[in-house]
Amino acid sequence: MNAVFERPSPWLRVQQVFAGFDGPLLLAITLLATIGLLTMYSAGFDHGTRFVDHGRNMLIALVVLFVVAQVPPQKLERLAVPLYLAGLALLVATAVFGLTRKGATRWLALGPLVIQPSEILKIAMPLVLAWWFQKREGQLRVSDFVVAAGLLLVPVALVVRQPDLGTALLILASGVYVMFFAGLSWKLVLPVLVLGALAVGAIVITADDICAAGVRWPFLRDYQQNRVCTLLDPTKDPLGKGFHIIQGMIAIGSGGLSGKGFMQGTQTHLEFIPERTTDFIFAAFSEEFGLTGVLALLFSFTFLIFRGLMIAAEAPTVFTRLLAGAVTLSFFTYAFVNMGMVSGILPVVGVPLPFVSYGGTAMVTLGLGLGILMSVARSRRLMQS
Repeated sequence: MNAVFERPSPWLRVQQVFAGFDGPLLLAITLLATIGLLTMYSAGFDHGTRFVDHGRNMLIALVVLFVVAQVPPQKLERLAVPLYLAGLALLVATAVFGLTRKGATRWLALGPLVIQPSEILKIAMPLVLAWWFQKREGQLRVSDFVVAAGLLLVPVALVVRQPDLGTALLILASGVYVMFFAGLSWKLVLPVLVLGALAVGAIVITADDICAAGVRWPFLRDYQQNRVCTLLDPTKDPLGKGFHIIQGMIAIGSGGLSGKGFMQGTQTHLEFIPERTTDFIFAAFSEEFGLTGVLALLFSFTFLIFRGLMIAAEAPTVFTRLLAGAVTLSFFTYAFVNMGMVSGILPVVGVPLPFVSYGGTAMVTLGLGLGILMSVARSRRLMQS
């Protein structure tokens, strides 16, 4: 007797591929992707092929998201150490053989491709630390956090050396998030926060003295010191170092309640906003869509972050909880730092606004992070079905 096997229909195959995808997370991604495309078209329609390239980068990120979402968290855990070591090796290679542009050695040529290896560590860092704490589950000691700090500080130091303080801070934040979720004591966290607050207060109070001509700060390069001093008082050099911040704040303020209208931003299209399709695109968005648009953007990011944290809270293992939580808060860090620097409350550090800013490598990294979140959510749903 011959067995007869019924071949699944094409629709059933598609359903199987997308089975377990998180609907609310997809909705948040759709909202932010739509906002990003509209903003890039308005800010970049007269800026070469920026809009077309942004759309292409977004499609690539969606493909990366889809592919990574198919990978079970168990396989992601096995990739943690190799990806971390590969990222470290590429950072060392960048320090030795890297390409230097505008005084920074951040890029590495691999044949026809030019990559920025520090972007890999934005994903590799939470992966490897989540793997480490998964291995130490049930037997955590202070020494385990010391090892984790070592794993974190080595790549951060290499990225700071490039120099790329913005990316170094993002990598540092992703690692600290994992350590915090793993059980890092508030007794260690609070003193650092208090010292940081006191340091910021001291800098603000003594700004006139420490930013005077000829004063040099230890441990910071001149351009980093200039960024902090410019933040404290951008009007000291309104046509030079303070130009970016001043024009960004003018654009944000001129948007008012409802904005000047789609493709009607004068600050944007008269070239007053520098880097209007990359780091300062939030200023262009605020000018054209006003407070109403900004609130919609903030709602979309908040929706994404809350959904990501819910996925982390419901994850079945230590590895998936730590990884999903750290990746989610990394999105928060991106959005907060970008909006803060454009609004004049944080120094300009070159951090893109997720979904909205132009950038190929950053968009692929975004797709990787979202794919990891979807993988965690999908694995849980498939286990329950």
